[in-house]
Amino acid sequence: MITSGKIWIILNPAAGKGKAAKQSPKIEEFLKERGEKFEIFFTKRPGEAIEIARNLPLLDDDVVTAAGGDGTCNEVINGLLTRTSMLSAPPILGILPIGRGNDFSSTPNIPTDTEKALEMLVRRKVRSLDAGFVKGGFFPEGRYFVNGVGIGFDTKVGFDAAKMKHVHSGIAYAFGAIKNIVRYDPPPVLQVRYDDEEITLPAAIFSVMNGRRMGGSFYMGPDALLDDGKFDFCTVHHPKSRLRLIQLVARYTKGTQGECEEVSTGRAVHFHLKALEGGMAAHADGETLCYDGKELEINCRPGVLRLIGA
Repeated sequence: MITSGKIWIILNPAAGKGKAAKQSPKIEEFLKERGEKFEIFFTKRPGEAIEIARNLPLLDDDVVTAAGGDGTCNEVINGLLTRTSMLSAPPILGILPIGRGNDFSSTPNIPTDTEKALEMLVRRKVRSLDAGFVKGGFFPEGRYFVNGVGIGFDTKVGFDAAKMKHVHSGIAYAFGAIKNIVRYDPPPVLQVRYDDEEITLPAAIFSVMNGRRMGGSFYMGPDALLDDGKFDFCTVHHPKSRLRLIQLVARYTKGTQGECEEVSTGRAVHFHLKALEGGMAAHADGETLCYDGKELEINCRPGVLRLIGA
């Protein structure tokens, strides 16, 4: 546990359909009452959180806090992990989950209640946190993530859900799932190399997870650990019909999909995915990697961050 250091807060006022901006006075009042050294930055455009986190004058015990949803968290970690000025220890990440989607923060049990999340933040109980690095699609030079990479059906659902700006994330995801089940695009045939293994299969869903949840209520990696130096993967292959795909997707809400014969799971450090037929729709932490990609490479970077959590 660390007991000092400045708290830098990068707040996305547009997160949570604009509700995040209303949390700023509460955050400021709380930290002043606790006598904390802090500074709040408000982002004005996509990508700005990366620049802010990358250029902060950090000391080893400072905490950089993403105040928003998964997108804000993703930008902050990409800023922290592309800094040119090095620290003697991994950067410390804090999270105030005040956005529309708070999937990653659910794994380390960070409360969605702002005051409770602030209490956790100032306690400064830190743990090691792995991150992922994915190359391909729109990011040939690579992009960091902390929650996971999704490929296939669930990604297309997420793309459709993101268009529903004024709908709760869980409901939007459900509508997106219905739309894609009706459309029922044929899955791409993927060649997947992971560590020393290789499989080739038509993958309706392929997930590489550091955290456990995506889409608000879907446990793509129900047993994933944030600090084990590996990612969990889960893939759905050969679903026989729309009805069977619906049944399998429903299993994800309980994290029991691994019990089904059409589902394969495992753990690995490195993944190389190549679409032999069709193309990959893929995202990392909700950020679009590609709509019809042919190749992705994913690596685990163990312990490159420290996380404040339960």
